[in-house]
Amino acid sequence: MNKDANHASALARLIVPGMGSDHCAGIVKTSLKRLNGMGEISTNIAAHRVEAAYDSSLLSLADLRSAVENAGYDVAQVSSAEDAPNAAKDADIEGAYLSQALKRLWIAGVPTTLIMLLMIPHMFWQPVPGYLLIVALLAFPVVFLFGGAATHKSTWRSLTNRTFNMDVLISLGSVPPYLIGLAGFFMDMTSFMEMAATIMTFHLLGRYLEAKAKGRASQAIRKLLTLGAKTARVERDGEEIEVPIEQLQPGDIMVVRPGDKVPTDGEVVEGESHLDESIATGESVPVFKTQGDTVIGATINKEGRLRVKATKVGGDTFLSQVIKLVEQAQGSRVPIQEFADRMTGRFVPIVMLISLGSLAAWLIAGDSLRPILVWGAGFLPWVDPTATTPALALIAAIAVLVIACPCALGLATPTALMVGSGIGAERGILIRSGEAIQTIKDIKVIVLDKTGTITRGKPKLTEVVAAEGITDEQVLQWAATVENASEHPIARAIVEGASERNLRPGAVTEFRSTGARGVYGKVDDASVLIGNRQLLAEEGVSGLEALDENLDDLEGRGRTAVLVAVDGQACGIVAVADTIKEESIAAIRGIHELGLHVVMITGDNERAARAVAKEVGIDEVQAGVLPEGKVNAIRELQKKHGNVVAMVGDGINDAPALKQANVGIAIGAGADVAIEAADITLVRGELTGVVDAMYLSRATFSKIVQNLIWASAYNVAAIPIAAVGLLHPMIGVVAMTASSLSVIGNSLLLKRVKLNAGNGAEKQ
Repeated sequence: MNKDANHASALARLIVPGMGSDHCAGIVKTSLKRLNGMGEISTNIAAHRVEAAYDSSLLSLADLRSAVENAGYDVAQVSSAEDAPNAAKDADIEGAYLSQALKRLWIAGVPTTLIMLLMIPHMFWQPVPGYLLIVALLAFPVVFLFGGAATHKSTWRSLTNRTFNMDVLISLGSVPPYLIGLAGFFMDMTSFMEMAATIMTFHLLGRYLEAKAKGRASQAIRKLLTLGAKTARVERDGEEIEVPIEQLQPGDIMVVRPGDKVPTDGEVVEGESHLDESIATGESVPVFKTQGDTVIGATINKEGRLRVKATKVGGDTFLSQVIKLVEQAQGSRVPIQEFADRMTGRFVPIVMLISLGSLAAWLIAGDSLRPILVWGAGFLPWVDPTATTPALALIAAIAVLVIACPCALGLATPTALMVGSGIGAERGILIRSGEAIQTIKDIKVIVLDKTGTITRGKPKLTEVVAAEGITDEQVLQWAATVENASEHPIARAIVEGASERNLRPGAVTEFRSTGARGVYGKVDDASVLIGNRQLLAEEGVSGLEALDENLDDLEGRGRTAVLVAVDGQACGIVAVADTIKEESIAAIRGIHELGLHVVMITGDNERAARAVAKEVGIDEVQAGVLPEGKVNAIRELQKKHGNVVAMVGDGINDAPALKQANVGIAIGAGADVAIEAADITLVRGELTGVVDAMYLSRATFSKIVQNLIWASAYNVAAIPIAAVGLLHPMIGVVAMTASSLSVIGNSLLLKRVKLNAGNGAEKQ
């Protein structure tokens, strides 16, 4: 903020419906920056939204509104940015803007249609009596009143504030032709009033179609906004009452019946049920929840009655954070956009100079330029080389103004980001950074954490080996019975593994633990000792040699193996391991198909790490790396491969490494995901999402490039054609609208990309 500010920082959100391009966004930002006490300002063209930090001791929300309105833009809403997203308000604003655009289009379209119906017979068959007066009366409200008033008001504000928005071009393209056309009442000359009305009408048509197309592009974010519950059933003073969702407080006990949406993020305090969490994770299979489990707001309770304690409300909920993340992605900057920003920043003044230059060139050297029109008339029906030089000069100047509006260039990046990030959000892929979309296409190395990323991060029973004359079931029964008295993760894995095999732990007495080495207990008068080989050898257990080969084999495959002895005789081995996720092999195969080198960095021992790497197909292993060492490991890989390294981790312990990588990808589950840790977050928690995220990012960047190339080529090619008189202004305004719509339509084609878990992207 400014140095004289008192640092009473606040954050405002403004909805500016007319902010439809980077140029417009630049004008809005400039108008706000002129205020004393402004801080950082960010714009989201796709959502017509501005977020601005300001000193509340120096400025009010009304001051911010006035600054933007004085720059030529209407402000639909001003509010605190800390408020939770409000679906109803956003839908109302968007609906009102679209309705207003349609109303203006009808008001302009009906008189313009009548003008066209009169103009055709007047020009080609028989003069219409009183034609000029009729056209003047019909065109006046189109150009100056109900149709064009808002455009000219915006132009006036813009010019008086020394800014040049897109409406300036439209005003200059419609008002002068109308006023010049009035000269037809006093002298024999071509009427330009039809052109003025048509230009304004097509401008309004373009505004309406763009608003409608942007609405289609923003369907994903609107869908997210409407997913939340509107009311909650809570326990108050011993009774169940229904309250609006806005009245929920942390600590409230919510009652969630079968079929209800969970009102907000919370923790189950009573009951059990399956919840459909597809809105958060993209996973269609319901997830079982019971006492102590966390639940996410807007997920759907499938069958059981739950009592849930609210833990997060309003803007702190998972759904609100996802919406803010998607909005942040849609408003973020992509490095390739910088050249577009430089172009649009000075575009309007340059276009005005070109227009004036074209006007002067035709007035001064019209006879020298007329052969171009003679040539063009051979294949362009609207070119009239017999027109007077002043008429040709005016047509060329106006054509430059209306054809050169760089709206398509401004829409190229935000519309692609809007659609791409929306698709990702629907499938549990949250793209936080526009820069990551450009960077990820150059990634050559992808680094994976092991625990929780490739593996489940939780020990699980994998094998049971019995000594001769003893069954696996007997060994596991003894082990589970004793371990049932322990809370060690390995003990819990053994007990859960026994339960999965329909074995129930028996009664144990005289239980004692020897720390990390093992446990002892009595089962039906039999002395059972469980632990590592060193412990059992010290206790004089016999028969260990017979199990050494099995023990070495299990440990060689990365298992944690414990020996089981009964009454001093070794009877078997129970092995547990952090098991590999089912999708890890397919995911790494998909990463290899993208041409990437895969590195695993883990704090686990070398033997266990290499066993996992061999099973899933990892190219390179760095084992025994502590969390603080992962950052250095990433740096070394960046030096070796040239700053083209992506890191995939759990988003919490790996946060520093995720930040160090060129692209950080956090892999988590539900509300526990660390959104702030990475550029891309995979809510579902499956490694296959990495492949889908990379395909989606590449597809989105490809659309951005296509849009920018098309929009740039359009302006570069169209302006010279208009300047030499080969482009009629009415054709130009249609082409300008078509250009913007083509960019939006091309971005919408991203919806055809079908993401297959681990199998990349295919077109539907």
